[in-house]
Amino acid sequence: MFVAKPSAPPRPKILAVDDNPANLLVIRRVLAKLDVEVVEAASGNDALKATLDDEFALVLLDVYMPDINGFEVAEILSQEESTRQTPIIFVTATYADDVHRLKGYGFGAVDYMAKPLEATILLSKVQVFLELYRHRVALRDALSELSERNRQLEIEVEQRKQMEQEMRHLAMHDMLTGLPNRALFMDRLESAHHRAQRHGGVFALVYVDVDRFKEVNDTWGHGAGDAVLIELSARLRGALRENDTVARLGGDEFALVLEELDDINDAHRLMERVTQSLQAPMHYLRDGEDLTLAVAASIGVAAYPADGAEVDALLHAADQAMYMIKRSREEARN
Repeated sequence: MFVAKPSAPPRPKILAVDDNPANLLVIRRVLAKLDVEVVEAASGNDALKATLDDEFALVLLDVYMPDINGFEVAEILSQEESTRQTPIIFVTATYADDVHRLKGYGFGAVDYMAKPLEATILLSKVQVFLELYRHRVALRDALSELSERNRQLEIEVEQRKQMEQEMRHLAMHDMLTGLPNRALFMDRLESAHHRAQRHGGVFALVYVDVDRFKEVNDTWGHGAGDAVLIELSARLRGALRENDTVARLGGDEFALVLEELDDINDAHRLMERVTQSLQAPMHYLRDGEDLTLAVAASIGVAAYPADGAEVDALLHAADQAMYMIKRSREEARN
């Protein structure tokens, strides 16, 4: 099995700046002993241009040049974010007085060297800064890798949170209609009961059961049955208020929790809206044919506290009310 070898890191670059070609030649020959790439610049302007394209481990900078001198170049480099950390060794024909040396240090110089350059000293100094540069690059790469890992970890944490939210949603909602399922419905009902007990309010529990739903499935198929349930869910939500709960308990059974009622008449008015919304025909497209389906539902209403002071009593009362209406309809049809 062929395994690609990791690419070697690029060689460190050193910028040598001098208007004298002979001095540049000396620097190039001495540094040829090191695993570095030497970039040469014959003027201060050329040096500044070079720093726009490359990152340098070290700058060997001649102090006195005809266009802009080394101090001016160093000052400009110290003001740029990308070059202010680049070490500079000033190269001068003679050791300048203390004032000039302090000036150079103020612009970022880390050392001075006098011409003519002595090869051993130059190599020794450059090697020190190369080692510092390699450590700096390694640290930067490590921090970059750590930052990327942290970013990936944040993405994974966010994805996990989203998955957990989706799983919680799926656990508490009906997959077909998106409505709260029986578990969430019971939680909403218990909460409504607690609030009503605390504040002395009125709320209603409503059971909705689709009449003769089995005939829809038997006649037109389960696709039509699912379409009816989805449309019924949408109509129930549209007919009620935002703070009301519409839940699918299973099959063709739905339940509603209507809170913040002034009295039971409020619940009956809401049920009139629900009944009207269900009376409109439903359409289902099957094999290119537009089917019109008429659906009716039996609705049973129980109010707290009139029909039951406890949750179980309310559930029984709503179920009985719905059953009585359903039975009377069946008897009327027969």
